[in-house]
Amino acid sequence: MLDRLFVYGTLMRGFDNPMARLLSAGAECLGAATMPGRLYRIRHYPGLVAAAGPADIVVGEVFRMRQPRELLARLDDYESCTEDYPEPREYRREIAHVTLRSGAVITAYVYIYNWDVAGQPHIVSGRFQPDSAG
Repeated sequence: MLDRLFVYGTLMRGFDNPMARLLSAGAECLGAATMPGRLYRIRHYPGLVAAAGPADIVVGEVFRMRQPRELLARLDDYESCTEDYPEPREYRREIAHVTLRSGAVITAYVYIYNWDVAGQPHIVSGRFQPDSAG
C-alpha cells in the first residue's frame, strides 16, 4: 500500500483540528509539494479538481504515513469518502503525481473534490489559507 499523502487544506501543518493533529502524529512531513489542479473554497475548507490548463497548480505538503491503512481509514471518514456516505461522495481518494520542492516527482494519495464547483470561489494562487477566496 502506498504510504504517501498529498494534502492541500485543513490537514496541512499549522491547522489546528483533530484530523490535522492525527496526521501529524501518524506521519512524517516530507515537505512542500505541488500538483496540477484547480483549488476552490467550498466552505471553511478547499476542494481540488482537475487542472484546466498548465498554469493550474495546487500547493500543499506530502506526508509519509507510518500505518497507512489505519490512518487512511480515519482520514477517508473525515473526507466523507467511505461507503458510509451516499454517492456521489464529496471527495474521492486517488493516486496522483506530485512534485517535491527538490523537483522530484513522486506518487501519493490525494483527496479530489467530487461535487460541482460552479459558483464556488476559485483560489487562484492554488494555496489554501483559512481566509483565502481568490
